[in-house]
Amino acid sequence: MEKRQLGRSGLRVSRMALGTMTWGGDTDSEEAASQLVAFVDAGGTLVDTADIYGEGESERVLGALLGDLVPRDDIVLATKAVARRTDGPFGGGASRGALLSALDGSLRRLGTDHIDLWQLHAWDTTVPVDETLGALEYAVTSGKARYVGVSNYSGWQLATAAARSSAVAPLVSTQVEYSLLERGIDREVVPAAEHHGIGLLPWAPLGRGVLTGKYRTGTPADSRGASSVFAGYVEHHRTDRAARIVQAVATAADGLGTSPLAVALAWVRDRPGVVAPVVGARDTGQLTGSLTAEDITLPPAIRSALDDVSAIEVGYPERGL
Repeated sequence: MEKRQLGRSGLRVSRMALGTMTWGGDTDSEEAASQLVAFVDAGGTLVDTADIYGEGESERVLGALLGDLVPRDDIVLATKAVARRTDGPFGGGASRGALLSALDGSLRRLGTDHIDLWQLHAWDTTVPVDETLGALEYAVTSGKARYVGVSNYSGWQLATAAARSSAVAPLVSTQVEYSLLERGIDREVVPAAEHHGIGLLPWAPLGRGVLTGKYRTGTPADSRGASSVFAGYVEHHRTDRAARIVQAVATAADGLGTSPLAVALAWVRDRPGVVAPVVGARDTGQLTGSLTAEDITLPPAIRSALDDVSAIEVGYPERGL
């Protein structure tokens, strides 16, 4: 698998990341092990989790697999903090106390002495940004985190944090939803990331599963859309506009002799500023399907057609005068 620089940093990662949101829940430890081995065998290195996934179970499952199954040094280990909430003065949010307590908890669950990429899961309106960034700097200088990034930041939030971060702990990545069905970050986040040398790590690059085409004629019983937990998550992208885009993706896939999944993933993977889409999978077979995108490069004509059918309105001031 091709490797890319993560933003304006010296860290190189695979151009696809393995997401683990369902590990410790819908994905048991045996299936997680199978996915991790398949990903690493394909040349993947970046594995992403968060302290809130499965209330910490995702980190525990992943940590148990590192060492014996896959060498720790073969993995770029990424996790997140801020969203996990518990009672007590240091129970959540982006305060210094909460973040450093969360970092120690992640290290324990993952069974490691450092995180390769530690990310803020969300902007916290209740905490001064300088306090939050100071915690990131401490994490780096203490050796508990090698690099730091953010997730789900708007354009102004990303630009503010990047401009105020220190040279010791600059932001190197931002993880955001981005796909043919969700292109809102093109307005401000993408330009802000480019200006500050920050790499994009798209989550839900398959439009929460809708771009695979599985929902074109209904809701499969074994899909996330049929789950009481994830039904709303999937329904968000089941619109008339989405149906037109899914049809365009399916037409492109037929012409290229590949799957809609591979076409949609290749499109987002090669967008300007993107380093590595974060792909989660229900099982190893589904992950293998995503890995086939590594062999796909979209012809310019198809990429242009997909750009057009998924285009969003960009108004003043983003478009200029």
